[in-house]
Amino acid sequence: MGRTYFVEEGIGQYLSELSTAAKPYVTGLLIGQCSPQRDYVIRAVRTPPKDLQKEQNVPPKLASLDEEWITAHASQVSRMLPGGLLVLGVFMIVTPELSKDGQNALRKLIFSVEKSLTKRRLWKPAEEEVSERAALQICSATKKAVCRTYDVQDPKSSAKPADWKYQGALSASWLALGCTVNVNIHIPLLATSPNHDLEKNTKNGLNRWSKQIEDSVFLINGQVKDDDTELLEGQKKSRGNTQSSTRFSDVKVLTQLCQGSSHRSTATVQVCSGSINLRGAVKCRAYIHNNKPRVKEAIQALKRDIINTLSDRCEILFEDLILNEGPQKKSFEREYHVLPQRLFVPVAGSSVMLSDYKFGDEAAGEIQERFLEMLDQAVQAEDIHMAEGIGTVDICPVPDNLEDTQQTQLTKATLLLKLQQNMGVVVAAAVAVLASIFSFNYFSD
Repeated sequence: MGRTYFVEEGIGQYLSELSTAAKPYVTGLLIGQCSPQRDYVIRAVRTPPKDLQKEQNVPPKLASLDEEWITAHASQVSRMLPGGLLVLGVFMIVTPELSKDGQNALRKLIFSVEKSLTKRRLWKPAEEEVSERAALQICSATKKAVCRTYDVQDPKSSAKPADWKYQGALSASWLALGCTVNVNIHIPLLATSPNHDLEKNTKNGLNRWSKQIEDSVFLINGQVKDDDTELLEGQKKSRGNTQSSTRFSDVKVLTQLCQGSSHRSTATVQVCSGSINLRGAVKCRAYIHNNKPRVKEAIQALKRDIINTLSDRCEILFEDLILNEGPQKKSFEREYHVLPQRLFVPVAGSSVMLSDYKFGDEAAGEIQERFLEMLDQAVQAEDIHMAEGIGTVDICPVPDNLEDTQQTQLTKATLLLKLQQNMGVVVAAAVAVLASIFSFNYFSD
């Protein structure tokens, strides 16, 4: 039995309007949420035209489909989705003449989009997670819609039939979870790293930090809840279909300061050419369907938003630096950058808010233009809600006395390692070594 997709009613009208365009085909993305029982589609977004194509007709053959442009659009859209939402699949509206080739083109697009999105993620999907993605094909003449799914974890996956059902006010009363995470990440830049590859080092540092987030304890409204319990357990379920019925849960994130006693700690001495410091308080948000959601689903969605939002804005910052300063820098000096701030924009008829990032010098008009281009959504300036203060990136090279500093670090590390290796010696000797280290630190500082 295939999967069932419950689809926001307004999407049907949106797709119908796109099908009237005098083009041989129109492509786009399906946005929503997976769950073990069913999937939800709350947005459909057409692929924006390239600048060179705005004055030209679309080529009449699917062989000319610009796969790279469509996957780039999916990557941009994924940054604008809060926790719990993802690109669920791809749609294509085609003329009857192209209908036979449509499904093969959709299959290729689904795997290309998923591959592109997976590369950017700092988290891994859970074993029980839904891995099927939707391929929706609509005939522009008959308006007939055919939905199939492909398992993106299996490159040889064949199409499976799926149900496509419209439903009114689908996401009007979804549950929202929010938290503020204070970030203070110190990332060393190895001296062996070629050309001071800041982006690569930052991603490696964020990978380590993301594991801390995965292992954190999440308090929902001040309580630790079992993973398999219902998120709404003990609460009266709302039957309303308006935004006023939306429930918001405040979440606290408790990060472990150290590993448990069962884990053995090791120290590594590395020669560094500098460091990157990420500081700030990031606002995170996730949305979850209201069909008996489990605590595990909600926390997983929020964890991924925490990891994604910091990773995405670092990615945006480096893209901005490349545009302004070029891909390679000849000098390595101390730099101080401001991370883009997060903002949220409501979706009409839904409790869900979409997200974006804004640099300090960007005007509201630029945000509105981006929403219109990427998500095909008109946004009023007064509906743009800034969520947080300023976060920073401090890129610090080592001081001029690099050799002295490195020697000091190596001396301290050597003393500590020797102390660990000789824990069985006389206590008086250990006290003497500790005293010498304390004295050395006192004068060196």
